[in-house]
Parts: sequence; structure tokens; C-alpha cells
Amino acid sequence: MGNGKAEPKVPSGTPGRVAFIDGRGELPMLEVATAWSTAAIYKHGAHVSHFQKHKEPPLLFLSQCSRFAEEQPIRGGIPIIFPWFGHREGMGQHGFARAKAWDLKEFVPAPDGSVSVRFHLPDYPEASAYPAFSVDYSVTVNEALTLELKVTNNSGDEILSFENCLHTYFEVGDSSAVSITGLKGVEYLDKVENFAQKTEVNDSIRIASEVDRIYLNTTGPVEILDPALGRRIRVEKHGSVSTVVWNPWIAKAQQMPDFGNDEYQRMVCVESGNVGSNQVKLPPGESSTLMVKLSSGPLR
Repeated sequence: MGNGKAEPKVPSGTPGRVAFIDGRGELPMLEVATAWSTAAIYKHGAHVSHFQKHKEPPLLFLSQCSRFAEEQPIRGGIPIIFPWFGHREGMGQHGFARAKAWDLKEFVPAPDGSVSVRFHLPDYPEASAYPAFSVDYSVTVNEALTLELKVTNNSGDEILSFENCLHTYFEVGDSSAVSITGLKGVEYLDKVENFAQKTEVNDSIRIASEVDRIYLNTTGPVEILDPALGRRIRVEKHGSVSTVVWNPWIAKAQQMPDFGNDEYQRMVCVESGNVGSNQVKLPPGESSTLMVKLSSGPLR
């Protein structure tokens, strides 16, 4: 965590538990419980909708207006953005993976009490526009939440070009009071100003209006300092060279039918992936893994 506080010790052999239930909209969902935390994961989009450490507020924001329906993305939690980021003419927003049912391959309780849940993206017609590929996703729940999205190019002779992103919505006490650190000196595209290219000059990013930025060529961790909840959130990543920071603020929030008008005050997105000029170009037979670890602790 970087705050000098030791992680809680949990006796070896403390079992993690997984339960299958009908979630919202009667979509199949897994409830995961460990000695440290609880989580909820929908098969729809392999979407982590909830993660909460004991004696802490939820780490993830989930809109009260979110749709829970087939072919519709869930608003909040951690949508999987693949194989494109943003809008594509005639193909919609943020790829098709977040709105498709994934296959549950297995769940694996570890001796230390962790639970890993593994998913596979089935073949869908939308994939035919790309060279043959496969996508696997692993979610590990313990004192932190660790996500691994693995894409394999199964083509024998074609390069697979794609964008990916774990579009994480974090729960905060007051979005206008948080500080987002770790991006000073990084070049970014400012979508609010027609993708103007800028350089982050501030030690910390503060939110006082709509923020929609793609930070490029950055591999370092990012922290969200939240004085309202007294919490520090840390985002560590591997296999990612883009970080996206987003808050819709007032006007954009009112334009989104699956997002409450005032919910921008309780969330901020810090997203890890490879987008725009950082897209992945994967040679035949090769794999690429995007790994993100989300942890939290008291703000000191």
C-alpha cells in the first residue's frame, strides 16, 4: 500500500466461498466471500460489480440506474473494454465483450483463503471481423482484487490489433475532494477539448468539471486519495501503457439514462489498458496479458 501499514494476517487454510445466485435482472451471478472481503461477479460481461473489504465502504461504484439486461452493459463496477475503446462508427461504444455472456470455466480456492474465478469469452459473430483469437479472464479475491485479461492471437499468419481496458468505477465520498496522483509529467489526450494533446503538470488531479483524459505511455501505479471516506486506493498494473481518468460531472450525468443525475459526486473512473496509439499489435501465436491489482487502506 505504501502507507507503512501491514496487511491483515489470515490463518492459512481459511476457506473462501463461492455461491451461485440470480443477480439483478435475473442474470447469473457469483458471490465470493473470503476472510478479508466479499465480491460479486456477473457472467454477463464477466463483470465484477462489487468488491468490499471488511470494515471498509465498497471499493467499486455501481449506479442505481444501471441496466441489468442481455446485450446491455452494466454501469459501474469493472466493465471489460475489448476489442476497441470508445466509439466505432456502426459498431457502438467500447467493444462487444462487456455486453456478452462469458463462460465460467472454474473457480479455485487457494490454501491462503483467496478465491480465483476464471472466465472465457465464447465465439460471437462480432469476432469474425478480427483474426482468430481467444480471451480469458481471471478474478482473484482476497485482501485486494486482482484482474487478469489474457488475449491470444490464434491466427497462423495475421497480426491481431486491438484495444483493451478495465474500465474501473471507484466509490468515493466526494469526487470534488479526491486527489488522483501518479500521472505528473505524462502526456494525455483531453477528450473534453476535442482530444487536445497536453502534458499533466500537476502533482495531483482534482475534479471540478467534466474530466475525460487518456494518459499515454504510462505504466506506473495511480492512487486515489479520498479524504471524505478516509481512504487511499491504489491501482497497480502490468501489460498496460494507458490510464484513463473519467468523471462525467453534471451535464453529462444528466444525459446518461443509466446513470443518476447526482451520482458523479460518488465516483471516479481510473482505467487501465492499452488504447489509441497504445493499442496492442499481437503477432500470430502470441498472448498479451493485462493485469490490474486494486488495493485500499486508510488515508494517512
